[in-house]
Amino acid sequence: MSVSEERRQILSSEEMDEALRNLAGQIADRYPLESIVFVGIVTRGATVAERVRGVLNRIKPEIQTGTLDISLYRDDLERFNKVPSLETSDIPFAVDGARIILFDEVLFTGRTVRAALNGLLDYGRPAKIDLAVLVDRGGRELPVQPDFVGYKLDAKPTDYVQVRLREVDDEEGVFISDKRPVK
Repeated sequence: MSVSEERRQILSSEEMDEALRNLAGQIADRYPLESIVFVGIVTRGATVAERVRGVLNRIKPEIQTGTLDISLYRDDLERFNKVPSLETSDIPFAVDGARIILFDEVLFTGRTVRAALNGLLDYGRPAKIDLAVLVDRGGRELPVQPDFVGYKLDAKPTDYVQVRLREVDDEEGVFISDKRPVK
């Protein structure tokens, strides 16, 4: 991130943990845990799925969890000046007939979720797909709404909301700035 860029913290590490427990509670209230599987969008959505799974493991150990790389399903590849780095999708269960909870860290336009749905359907036909997000920041371009939300944030369309997770970023928190960080 550029030194000149200012960002403010929206959620601390402790508040993120509370949002994750909130997500887990919503899921446990709606479904018998033995009837669902988790799929996390690479990278941070997969981490969110693992953390929610960790909370729920006290109730129902061994919720099956997979990861989905959506790089080749994105509709904005022309915005990047390089070929996206590809990660491996790992879905170790049958998608056909499964009740899947799809995880992402931030929901904004809905385009990432659209790409994830296209990718997931290449694996089979689930009985149902629900969407769980750590942060819903509003501002949809597509008719996509989350079923489970850890934290709702009203952000301006020009705001950049960034979830930082210690497993991926060596930093923890949800931050907002008026421009995308320079990497």
